[in-house]
Amino acid sequence: MTSLDDVAIEITPQVLLKAYSCGIFPMAESADDNALYWIEPERRGILPLDTVHVPRSLARTIRKGGFEVKTDNDFEAVIEGCAAPRAGRRSTWINARIRTLYRDLFALGHCHTVEVWRNGELAGGLYGVHLGRAFFGESMFSRARDASKIALVYLVARLKYGGFTLLDTQFVTDHLVRFGAVEISRQAFQRRLEEALDGGQDSGGAGGPGNAASFAALPADAAPAAVLELAGGPSKTRHPAA
Repeated sequence: MTSLDDVAIEITPQVLLKAYSCGIFPMAESADDNALYWIEPERRGILPLDTVHVPRSLARTIRKGGFEVKTDNDFEAVIEGCAAPRAGRRSTWINARIRTLYRDLFALGHCHTVEVWRNGELAGGLYGVHLGRAFFGESMFSRARDASKIALVYLVARLKYGGFTLLDTQFVTDHLVRFGAVEISRQAFQRRLEEALDGGQDSGGAGGPGNAASFAALPADAAPAAVLELAGGPSKTRHPAA
């Protein structure tokens, strides 16, 4: 783990994207520590898109509705929710520099949010980075039961519909294992990453030429039943822009 402050380069959104393309991502020790560190785990967490499992109870909750899912609607509120203290966690790795960098990536179309709203309030959500056909999940939060899980299911459906091939979770938690997350070696992750970036790594959030994926392809009003079918079924074999 190398501190970014030990490396004589300015950390810009472009430098950050290059790091992601190499399988590296930044973290901070805490919100109060301004230093950032490059992280490249020996064992990498991924959620294989073709073998995602949606728990039955969660599927029932999604079918019942009572919530609204939005994308890229309120980045500031999402990262604030991800950074907030919660039960069993008094500190966070999201410091001021992280917020600034990912805010810039959001403005460039390389960072996206999935937000779950109930009764006009943000109940939970997640954010991550889009590069080529890869999506790098960064953080998620929940203020209401199952809100972050709903966001994850909607993310998976959106990625599969949009032609993504890799969902990086960085690490594996008990929460993610329920959905089918697994650990793979650094070398195996690099191979998957290279395939996901081949021909499409310069595209932004709206898709682009070559093999780039589109985060915006799934209609915003996709029905819960359709989202569940997408999330739990095989990936699309066509590019959504074709």
